[in-house]
Amino acid sequence: MKLILSILLFVSLCFSTFAKNNNFFNEAKILFDENKYDDSKFLFQRSIVHNPKHAESYLYLAKIFKEEENKFEEEKNLNTTLLLEPRNEEAMYLLIDIELNRSNFSKAEELKQNFKKICTSLCEKISSINNRLKEFEKKDPSSS
Repeated sequence: MKLILSILLFVSLCFSTFAKNNNFFNEAKILFDENKYDDSKFLFQRSIVHNPKHAESYLYLAKIFKEEENKFEEEKNLNTTLLLEPRNEEAMYLLIDIELNRSNFSKAEELKQNFKKICTSLCEKISSINNRLKEFEKKDPSSS
């Protein structure tokens, strides 16, 4: 009987934690969509405290840091997103964008190859990436 009660209590706690995390994320997403980045950042961080493996919370934190022009935190959160969810197209695309802006074209090309393998909904972005890489080649005389 004690074992059954212990199991029920454990399941209840797990469900409660999941519900809290989901609630924090949903509230944060609403605030993010309203451009209330400071408030949403706090809730995304709370979501991560309750579930450190919630990749989507890290992705949205990266987007907030992009708005704040905090490149270090943006990249750190994108890398965490991809560590937790390697097939996250949006995180991969945003990381490619960072590398292109840095003029790190070899890394951007490597990420693009990985992006091609995983894309299902953002595949149209590949032509944009290719165009940006070609523009660099036109400007860089050493690439000829």
